[in-house]
Amino acid sequence: MHTLGFAHSKLRKGRVSLPGQVYIVTATTSDRRPVFRDFELACAAARAVAAPRAELIALCWVLMPDHFHALIELVEGSLSQAVGGLKARAAAAVNRVRGTREPVWARAFHDRALRQQDDMLDVARYIICNPLRAGLVRSVREYPFWDAVWVGR
Repeated sequence: MHTLGFAHSKLRKGRVSLPGQVYIVTATTSDRRPVFRDFELACAAARAVAAPRAELIALCWVLMPDHFHALIELVEGSLSQAVGGLKARAAAAVNRVRGTREPVWARAFHDRALRQQDDMLDVARYIICNPLRAGLVRSVREYPFWDAVWVGR
């Protein structure tokens, strides 16, 4: 059995931060609690995720009840710092609404660098179709907590 710290270090093993590189990122909520099933909390987190940041460009993202998927382009700094900052801003927004200082996110996140042969639009479609595959909606258009730079909403 892995200790929590060892499991997190395994996620970081081989992580390379390259400006201009596009990554698929997944972060789960603390203890996989469905924090974002609450509409107000999901709205607060979504506003924080959608806000422009210098260190990354969110090409597309979806906020699920207990996790988050994104396709991001790293602009500057390290991937860990960029994703950590995004998670921190979302957590602060959620906790302002809740009036607490509870943990929102699990410590680690999973990432994969897109390869040149990966079709970025196919990956984006896969990400934003998560609510459909999870049975949360019958059409992606019904789900309010996603965005993609290619879609004018």
